[in-house]
Amino acid sequence: MLVTLFPAPAERARALGAFAFTGSAGAALGQVLGGVLTDTLGWQWVFLVNVPIGVAAVLLALRALPDEPGTGLSGGSDALGALLVTGGAMLAVYSIVQAQQLGWASGRVLALAATTVVLLAAFVVRQARAATPLLPPRILRSRRTVGANLIQLLILATMFSFQVQVALYLQKVLHQSALATGLAMLPAALSIGAASLGLSARLIGRFGERTVLLAGLAVLLVARLLLLGIPAHGSPVDLLPVMLLSGSFGLAMPALTGLGMAGVEPRDAGVTSGLFNTTQQLGAALGVAALSSVAATRTAQLTRPGVTTETALTGGFHLAFGVGAVLLAAAIALTVALPRHRPQAGAAFVTEPGASADQPVPNHH
Repeated sequence: MLVTLFPAPAERARALGAFAFTGSAGAALGQVLGGVLTDTLGWQWVFLVNVPIGVAAVLLALRALPDEPGTGLSGGSDALGALLVTGGAMLAVYSIVQAQQLGWASGRVLALAATTVVLLAAFVVRQARAATPLLPPRILRSRRTVGANLIQLLILATMFSFQVQVALYLQKVLHQSALATGLAMLPAALSIGAASLGLSARLIGRFGERTVLLAGLAVLLVARLLLLGIPAHGSPVDLLPVMLLSGSFGLAMPALTGLGMAGVEPRDAGVTSGLFNTTQQLGAALGVAALSSVAATRTAQLTRPGVTTETALTGGFHLAFGVGAVLLAAAIALTVALPRHRPQAGAAFVTEPGASADQPVPNHH
């Protein structure tokens, strides 16, 4: 929606930066309020509080969003494709979680993994044959779109697992309360918000999306490498440099979104954006599951007489942080290899009412 409403590069960068800021502001409030709820009412309220928030969001959406009819099931929406890809994604995450408990050679895990492959393969076949596919095959013929989504998958896998593992480190190793943990992680959310709202649009306008993305990823990689040195008997203050450097996530994501959506035809803007959002959720879920499994396995290996629980846990987190660093390095390599977008001279494009989706209309300002 943002890419369609703000087709000019400068406007789009500001809009994406503002969008990223709202997510960071929510994360900042969520971390602190989540700690308050956990310490006062119990951890269950971290989930229950989402019910009234969700109801309020639905009511606001009904008032604020235009009433535009969708395709619907009667119009041929690909319900079977949705079931296949949703089932495949859920089983992929569940397989990783089960592998942590049963081992990768377990018959149950292998059966789950095989079912995952079958479901996702069936989804691919379905998209090639469906009259109105969820993901038209032409979308995946773009190296730029596929590359941007792979980069996002790697970034989100790294950053969401970072949040979980650092929170566990603070509570299980440094023995901080839930509220203290939220406060310790607050600088990261605030720095991400400041970077996305105050810096991203300006830097993208001056240096371009690719350069800003590479710079943001490089800083995130430095932060991840610093995590390899966190001690088993330290202080939350030791994490402050990492939290501040994590603000570069607020530069990387708006730049990546703009880079991935550049050159997308108006008729494909919605589905490409939907693919981007799906990749976000999938990357976060897979990253948390996979890197948590890595940390737990390593912790179990280090747990033996004479080794404190804190030391074993820290060793597990170190390995997971190292894997995260490798993922970020891969994201940097993919960014360098991403095909460059060469827009037509002189104009950004929008689709005006009555114009063909295949015929972009110059947006004159």
